[in-house]
Amino acid sequence: MATFEVVTPRLVLTPLQANDAEAMLTYRSDPEVCRYQGWEPATLEDVRRFIDQMQTVTFDTPGTWYQLAVRLQDSHELVGDLGVHFPEDMEHQVEIGFTIGPLHQGNGYATEAVTGLLDHLLLTMQKHRVFASVDPRNKPSLALLDRLGMRREAHFRESLWFKGEWVDDVVYGLLSSEWSERRGRSG
Repeated sequence: MATFEVVTPRLVLTPLQANDAEAMLTYRSDPEVCRYQGWEPATLEDVRRFIDQMQTVTFDTPGTWYQLAVRLQDSHELVGDLGVHFPEDMEHQVEIGFTIGPLHQGNGYATEAVTGLLDHLLLTMQKHRVFASVDPRNKPSLALLDRLGMRREAHFRESLWFKGEWVDDVVYGLLSSEWSERRGRSG
């Protein structure tokens, strides 16, 4: 498997590793964390299988999701993860998702991790557009996307059947030209 690493001032984004399973289960099975997420691991074996599956996926493969670990640079402690979806028929567009464990929320790690990921996707890989799909009840995620300068592009009313109910879906988007301008770089 190819080495993948994005370094930010306090964090490093890397592929998930087998020894991340326990930490990942701890925050991913928290009811508040998984409230708006489709994947809810029930057991340590669920997480181990998920991480094993990630070992067979190559970053930037159309039609796949790739999950990155968010680690503290100094201790390499797992504090969360980022989902990166490469849609089958949209080679130059990428969907993102993010999860930070409750013990590490409120420290700016999500903003820093997603900023590093956006830099990589839009500036380094030169993708055209990144988007995110969020339940509008998930106020912290909406605030993060707003803070990053992503544009609220759509609000679909009761468009998804999710965990036994119809829920709204808000889509945010960001073009590489917008990100380049925001980051003070030529695109």
